[in-house]
Amino acid sequence: MTQIDLLADPTGSSDRETRFDRGRGYALVLPRGPRQPGDLYHRGSFMKRVNLRDKAERRLVGVELLQHGVNQTRLAEALQLSRQTLHNDRESYREFGVQGLLHGYSPAQSKDEARHRHRHVNKRRPGAKAIELAALRQAKRAQPGADPQPELDWNDEAPPAAFVLQEPAIDATLGATLAVPSPTSQSEAAAVTEQPYADTHGWEASRYAGLFPVIILLISQWHWLARVMGLFGNGWRLFMVFVLMAVRNIRSIEQLKHERREEAGRLLGLKVLPGLETLWGWFHGVAEQGRATALVAAFSADQLQRGLVGTQVWFTDGHLLPYTGEQKVHHTYHTQRRMPTPGQTNLVTCDGQGRVVCFEIQEGKGDLRARILALGDYAREQALGVMPLQVFDREGDGLGFFSALVAQQTPFVTWEKHADAARLRALEAACFTEAVSINGTDYRLLEEIKSCSFQPEPSPEDAAAVPEQRFELRRVVIWNQRTDHRSSVLCWDGTLGLTPAAIATAMLGRWGASENTFKHLKERHPYHYHPGFGVSESAKQDIANPAIKALDAQRQRLKTQLDRLYKQQAKSAPSTNQDGTPRANSKQQRLATEIATAEAELKRLKADRDQLPERVDVSTLSDYRSFQAIDNEGKILFDSVTAAVWNARRQLIEWLEPLDAKDSDRVDLLYAIFNCHGWTRSDGQWVVVRLEPLQQPARRAAQEQLCRKLTGLGAKIPGGKWLRIEVGEAPV
Repeated sequence: MTQIDLLADPTGSSDRETRFDRGRGYALVLPRGPRQPGDLYHRGSFMKRVNLRDKAERRLVGVELLQHGVNQTRLAEALQLSRQTLHNDRESYREFGVQGLLHGYSPAQSKDEARHRHRHVNKRRPGAKAIELAALRQAKRAQPGADPQPELDWNDEAPPAAFVLQEPAIDATLGATLAVPSPTSQSEAAAVTEQPYADTHGWEASRYAGLFPVIILLISQWHWLARVMGLFGNGWRLFMVFVLMAVRNIRSIEQLKHERREEAGRLLGLKVLPGLETLWGWFHGVAEQGRATALVAAFSADQLQRGLVGTQVWFTDGHLLPYTGEQKVHHTYHTQRRMPTPGQTNLVTCDGQGRVVCFEIQEGKGDLRARILALGDYAREQALGVMPLQVFDREGDGLGFFSALVAQQTPFVTWEKHADAARLRALEAACFTEAVSINGTDYRLLEEIKSCSFQPEPSPEDAAAVPEQRFELRRVVIWNQRTDHRSSVLCWDGTLGLTPAAIATAMLGRWGASENTFKHLKERHPYHYHPGFGVSESAKQDIANPAIKALDAQRQRLKTQLDRLYKQQAKSAPSTNQDGTPRANSKQQRLATEIATAEAELKRLKADRDQLPERVDVSTLSDYRSFQAIDNEGKILFDSVTAAVWNARRQLIEWLEPLDAKDSDRVDLLYAIFNCHGWTRSDGQWVVVRLEPLQQPARRAAQEQLCRKLTGLGAKIPGGKWLRIEVGEAPV
């Protein structure tokens, strides 16, 4: 058996022995030789079994041990490799990630895999990595003030900063995450100073040039990049990748493997779009900071203060976020399927133009009423001057909720859920005195006043009776002339003084024939994508009492039995003896006895039910699993980018309105610009993107005018460079 101490000092100095005693006691046990399976120990404790026969695993193990600061000479001796090979493996991982480290590794393949590999051979990095790494080292040494041979600063507590990687290494062979030491303060400071578009280069072709209008708009109007860099530091790289996904409708991080890495990375301000392992490392590094809620709050408040979203009318609706995992989570309601579905509800608020004002993800079905009340308080906190009109669907119907909104002075419009359809049909046509046309459909309107009263229940702390609350709501009856259907809307507008036409327009603008904001959003953006699923114990563990459900089932069976007994008793004739007295064993007497017994049992079951609580905690039940809460940190981060891109899209469509009057044509024109190829150039002062011109003269004129307007915004990245976009032919 051969055991090699990987941290033993070749010279036998006591200084190395001291560092070994402080935590670098790695030993590699190789019973059958250096290229066979072996065991890795740390301070005498078994860590894992490694298969050094496999080239990929041997490289990953070498990089992992170098990250932990083992002696490179002794490691090379143990693995029977040269120190230069270990150095190249470490630098390949640093520059290109795991995919770059394992480049050239070809396991046994089928004919289909070999054919696929041959078809995509041109997409692989050409040349030897050793030559490429040597060129990178030479370029670093050629920089002004660079040390031609920097000395490594070893210390006892942590490995050298040169060996610390920012991304976690994923051991694909063993299925385990390799531990990465925390970066030193010097490396953190260096990481914070990394700026987008830092590299300088001449004109380079890019298939992703059409993304640049969105990037310019987010940087100039929303100040989005500066906010992200302030909260997440180098995490801005992940958010730029999210912009690519949102604009190009890339439905998952895994689908990024099909993108052109060099072209996409150059356009996004990165050197190259990294591999999946590095992207997931970026994602987990950003999500672990726990600042998604702060980002959304700052983004939403800044939009309102800058006037980038409307404040006249706010539409709020819940949207299903399905969950298909194996964990037990709360159920929400699937409107199209009309059934409960495991998942969450995303309560999204939009303005009258379809821009996303804010959103909140809630467990299960969500609480729309509490969200509307919170939006009223939020509007007052932002000091908007005029309270927005809250518009929501029938789920918020209820006198108690309406009373709370009136007391809060929050104007609202909603459908009347329990309207009397027969009374609405009986209204005379002459009573509909107003008319309005919305999206090509004619409506006639009738306004009424609905007097409401609500008696709040006294609180447990104060048993005194609460005075009855009385208020009046405006009811607008809407008569659709095309379908001859009548429905009613309830409104409390406070001091807004809305006309019946304005009330009907506000309601039909979201839940009429033009319900398209979220339908189009889900079609053109990965709205349902949830990166990084994780679960934890939910704080909501109450469910409907199963004992009540069982008692209700028994009561229903008894009621059915009683109905049958009542019918039999009604059909049976009284039976008497010869002297005229009722017979004791007659059918009617027997039915009467059974009815009395069933009625007594029904009364007992009702009393038992009234004593049980409506909801119970699942932890008190023996045959129920606890509910799990879905971790939404990554989802909120991704949705914040999706909302920002959607709002930028709406702004660009508005700017195209003077150039093309038809809305559908403007949308098609904008997405034609998004799909444009082009060229990009970066120098010390400017980042310039040139789009290929569209073929139609009218579209090309609109494209040029939009690019001039975007350049005139004066977008400037935190590093000091200015952004410019233009339209033209291929540069020479």
